[in-house]
Amino acid sequence: MACTIGQRTPQAEAAAYALARHAVTALLDEARLTPKPGLVDMRGSGNHDDMDLSMLEASAESLETAFFDMALAGWGRMPDAALRRQIGAIGREGERVMMKTTGGVNTHRGAIWALGLMVTACAMHEGQAFTHDICGKAASLAKIGDEACPKRFSKGKYVTARYKVPGALEEAQGGFPHVTRLALPQLAASRHRGSLEPEARIDALLAVMTSLTDTCVLSRGGMPALAAMQKGARAVLDMGGIGTEAGKRAFARLEDVMRETRASPGGAADLLAATLFLDRAAIQ
Repeated sequence: MACTIGQRTPQAEAAAYALARHAVTALLDEARLTPKPGLVDMRGSGNHDDMDLSMLEASAESLETAFFDMALAGWGRMPDAALRRQIGAIGREGERVMMKTTGGVNTHRGAIWALGLMVTACAMHEGQAFTHDICGKAASLAKIGDEACPKRFSKGKYVTARYKVPGALEEAQGGFPHVTRLALPQLAASRHRGSLEPEARIDALLAVMTSLTDTCVLSRGGMPALAAMQKGARAVLDMGGIGTEAGKRAFARLEDVMRETRASPGGAADLLAATLFLDRAAIQ
């Protein structure tokens, strides 16, 4: 029997824990996925001087409590201002714990936003929902302002304002189109044609990179770096993905381009983690 809204029951706690673990596992899988252009992976720190794989793993694990609390907060509820304020406060506490874990390095701020919304949205359906339901509820929640949120001008907001492009807020408010229209279909297509699971996940990352106005890339290299990333990612997929020999050669060229610009597609990585979360948590 479903629990009453706001009632903390063993059923709700068990489901919330499962959702939190799905979110943490998605972050760990994204971090460990290798190779990734410009990003931390099992080969090294990519284009980052301030983080490595062990830091990303510790950061992901530190967020379990935040995701658990968000799931409990959303259990059986509908999107409203009170819930938005509640998960906003939980997310900021999760960010504080993350920053303490990493010594002040922003490893997963964007992922807290994306996965936090998805965890909460899935809990609204008591842990049983299709992808479009989860993303729809997440979008509704993202459209509600949080008056308690500090009015800081983050790097992401600065970049979106400077280049007049959509960022993480718009992605969420739109129902995560780069996840639902690009990453998940590419993941399924690559699996269907026989790619190994890591290859299918890299192809899903590349699908996001073909289109996303990644503020992490823009902040480092501007529009030229973004255009080069998008063109290079599309070339890999046009060659059949990283699982083909031609795709591997195109991927090597993409890595060279990312290395030259010191760009790192952190926004795309966050959306890959969201994709892997939905792949586990949503009803298929």
